[in-house]
Amino acid sequence: MTESADLDEMYREIVLDHHRNPRNSEPIDAPTHEGEAINPFCGDEVHVKLHLQDGVIDHLSVTGVGCSISQAAASLMGAEIKGKTTEQIGELARQFKSLMSGGADSLESDLDVLKGVKRYPVRIKCALLAWSALEDALSG
Repeated sequence: MTESADLDEMYREIVLDHHRNPRNSEPIDAPTHEGEAINPFCGDEVHVKLHLQDGVIDHLSVTGVGCSISQAAASLMGAEIKGKTTEQIGELARQFKSLMSGGADSLESDLDVLKGVKRYPVRIKCALLAWSALEDALSG
């Protein structure tokens, strides 16, 4: 196997692990913010519940149903944003959207494992669904 094929396989395993064992999927008490996003074309759903304390996410729950990409991306996003300020999250969202649109080649975060999704344009919306739910939560 080539180095590129080995790397692709490692990324697939990480995505499958997050799909099978989603992080931050437990319910939280008294969320301060809630949002959701639904992809009407495939039926994928992501629900985000946050508790912000002094502008920092101290508790969150990310749940939903859908394909392995949308659910793994939601799990990865949840793991990445916990403990961050809303400003840091805004910057991370901008960087991730740039990665998915081809404006960036990689990210210095665990979200980088999703960069292969941009090779499949119909799956990009799946990878961005959780970010839409997060945006909905933070804007409400």
